[in-house]
Amino acid sequence: MNRFYTLATAISISFSVGFFVHSYFSPSENQKPELKPQENIKLGAFSVSLSVKNLEESKEFYEALGFEVFGGAIESNYFIMKNENALIGLFQGMFEGNILTFNPGWDENAQETPDFDDIRKIQEKLKNQEIEIINQADEASSGPASFMLKDPDGNMILFDQHR
Repeated sequence: MNRFYTLATAISISFSVGFFVHSYFSPSENQKPELKPQENIKLGAFSVSLSVKNLEESKEFYEALGFEVFGGAIESNYFIMKNENALIGLFQGMFEGNILTFNPGWDENAQETPDFDDIRKIQEKLKNQEIEIINQADEASSGPASFMLKDPDGNMILFDQHR
């Protein structure tokens, strides 16, 4: 019975110390930027841009999964592959790592959408949320532009407006 009380006391003390340490050393709520839900931002077509080692081999692999070449060429070192509304970009020697890509103003068929959020508006909304923007789009410009950011896990996200 004495062992039980010793064990219960040890667990209780450990929990209390852990709670104190966590409370004391964790940033307070006003030190963390709070990400607030945004109204629906129209991001446009979504695709995954893959950095590949062998463009032809990757193309054949994705063709086996039912994708077809939608754009690009072997001479340009990239292909855009499409399967229904799923898009994958295969890029050889253009960048490191993989990138999530949004194309405001385009649908998954690279057709212009009548109603979209301009890239500078999207950038401003994200900056207001204290999200760090990499390679910012010129806010004084109009038309085609792009910017990038990283998600909390370091994944690159490209916002690329073509119109």
